[in-house]
Amino acid sequence: MKTNTILTGDRPTGKLHIGHYLGSLKNRVKLQNEGKYKMFIMIADMQALTDNARDPQKVRNSLIQVALDYLSVGIDPAKTNILVQSQIPALNELTMYYLDLVTVSRLERNPTVKTEIKQKSFGQSIPAGFLTYPVSQTADITAFKADTVPVGDDQEPMMEQAREIVRTFNNTYNVDTLVEPEGYFPPKGQGRLPGIDGNAKMSKSLGNCIYLSDSADEVTKKVMSMYTDPDHVHVEDPGKIEGNTVFTYLDAFGTDKEKIAQLKEQYQAGGLGDVKVKRYLNDVLQEILEPIRNRRAEYEKDIPGVYDILKKGSDNANIVANQTLSEVRKAIGVNYFD
Repeated sequence: MKTNTILTGDRPTGKLHIGHYLGSLKNRVKLQNEGKYKMFIMIADMQALTDNARDPQKVRNSLIQVALDYLSVGIDPAKTNILVQSQIPALNELTMYYLDLVTVSRLERNPTVKTEIKQKSFGQSIPAGFLTYPVSQTADITAFKADTVPVGDDQEPMMEQAREIVRTFNNTYNVDTLVEPEGYFPPKGQGRLPGIDGNAKMSKSLGNCIYLSDSADEVTKKVMSMYTDPDHVHVEDPGKIEGNTVFTYLDAFGTDKEKIAQLKEQYQAGGLGDVKVKRYLNDVLQEILEPIRNRRAEYEKDIPGVYDILKKGSDNANIVANQTLSEVRKAIGVNYFD
């Protein structure tokens, strides 16, 4: 039976939050434990440097935080290769070969890149590394011959560009060396989580996150400050569910759907205060986050051990990536000394 290969990962630009848990981390643990996939999870530090090159300490500090988040949610290094992008030299050479097969205009048309360039307000000062990161991402995917790449809906243009590069390479050199990847999208309802302030996006830069590493007290404080219905001033006032962040979170994380439905009905009819609903949400989140915090506390006692996990994962990944690079060199004909 064929074993599919998954590549996924995160940019180390800060600690991960419950939006990451809902949208990707929880599903990665599920896929890992199914045992049907060969799993590679990459901490994409080179990609993080495309817009943080002048603050490398931010990336370095975040790398260990992301590693701790992975381990604390249940990513198991015995089942999953956790690797560091910059420690896989083959990725850089693959990127250079692929860059020769892509035009600047095609990169500029990529909807995901266009949106992110606008969000980051680069103007005319777009770092070349940022513009070309879909090519680097293709190198990441193809180096491990990943056929399955868990992504959000907004990443489909990146996947299509990766497939284009794979097809161009294979057709140009008349080989089937590279594998076309397909996106694996999160189940419905497990997409992007709004921020605690009601903003459509939970974002580290907006400071509206509940982090996986937050203490119990920090989580409680953030939940009690969450955006609800601004017109629900008094307990007896009818309240709105739509756009009410507390109920959005309950739908996402709560398992007692019958109770949540009752709370919604009571809230909409009037007679249910925000504080009571927030306390229930706090209980739900604390139950999820407590074991994650406990595992993190154990790993934090041995940070050198965490770095060792990353090194072993990167060493294993290098074996696979170097094999792909050898095949790519042969396809192009630059394996002069073999």
